[in-house]
Amino acid sequence: MTDSSPARANAPATSTAPSHSASSAADEAPGGGNGLLWVLVAVAVLFAVLRPRAPMDYLRLVDWQTVGALAGLLAITQGVEKSGMLQATAQRLLGRVTDLRSLAMLLTAGAAVLSALVTNDVSLFLLVPLTRVLATQADLSLARLVVLQALAVNAGSALTPIGNPQNLYLWHRSGESFVGFMGMMAPTVAIMLFWLFVAVWVLVPRTAITLRPATEAPAVQPRLLTLAGVLFVAFVVALERHWLVAGLALVFGAFLVFYPRVLKGVDWALLAIIALMFVDLRQLAELPAVAHLLQHAPIAEGWRAYLAAIVASQFISNVPAAILLDGPVRDLPALAAGVSVGGFGCVLGSLANLIALRLARLPHGLREFHKISIPFLIVCALSALWLRMG
Repeated sequence: MTDSSPARANAPATSTAPSHSASSAADEAPGGGNGLLWVLVAVAVLFAVLRPRAPMDYLRLVDWQTVGALAGLLAITQGVEKSGMLQATAQRLLGRVTDLRSLAMLLTAGAAVLSALVTNDVSLFLLVPLTRVLATQADLSLARLVVLQALAVNAGSALTPIGNPQNLYLWHRSGESFVGFMGMMAPTVAIMLFWLFVAVWVLVPRTAITLRPATEAPAVQPRLLTLAGVLFVAFVVALERHWLVAGLALVFGAFLVFYPRVLKGVDWALLAIIALMFVDLRQLAELPAVAHLLQHAPIAEGWRAYLAAIVASQFISNVPAAILLDGPVRDLPALAAGVSVGGFGCVLGSLANLIALRLARLPHGLREFHKISIPFLIVCALSALWLRMG
């Protein structure tokens, strides 16, 4: 596609753009495909055969705080979506933004900024459903936009101590001030954001947004929207005070009593995927061969520590990688930079990647994700390595 003036056009009823077929398929498969779930189940069964353990030990491997927080946020997101507010917001946005590249820049920049302020996961819960609704109203490449948002939250959240779980852990370990930690991460984040916006410029053409034939938008339900907003604030407060069970009881109880249809849309398979990730990846990290490798590998500092964090993130995700390498790696800035860059590449690099793809309900999202994310990892990793060695 080539650049054109940002003129608005209406799509014919027979439009067969790739994004249209993708979004239609997503409607037919709300879960976005469960291939990864069955892979994780198979790995869990293999570990159970080769390294059996007591049933309760498997439950202890799961970070229930994370799984519970996701469950509550998934339910609240469904409430916002079913309130009709996303559809109304999408219509207003399409009325003001006229070309694809501008829209992609806006959504990507918004994801990066929000992730630094309200964590990467929460920013995805706010923006990916909106993007999915946008794709139902106009011919947009939903998969590409969502992948760019996943990259954006991984990059933006790396700036602040509260942007993601690994930063929070490393910040407490570092003894740095809030601003001091941001100063430590700023050069790496600047590189990631630079390449992020280059990727948007290259991957998204400046062509006019083509609107689809108008369909009757659902009426906004202010009561449901208000309930979802109140529950969101209450649930965040409950999480901060470690009242997870009470927060979940409030969220699910309120929806069950007043809007039970909201709970039908919760992606329970995503919660199973996250729980099984903890079970599988923590057992992988416990393997004697892994422990021996960490004890004898020359990864204490410098570029070796940085690359070790990137590689480990590809296999066990960046949060477990930060915790696992905190002992053998003594160079905390290199470790922090490595696990941040390591969120790119493989979908397992960051929990945010999985959340973005599941929220978008993309049946072939993994393929599109890796087509963009793996080259992006290589470019960012080499650029940040050059910065550290320069």
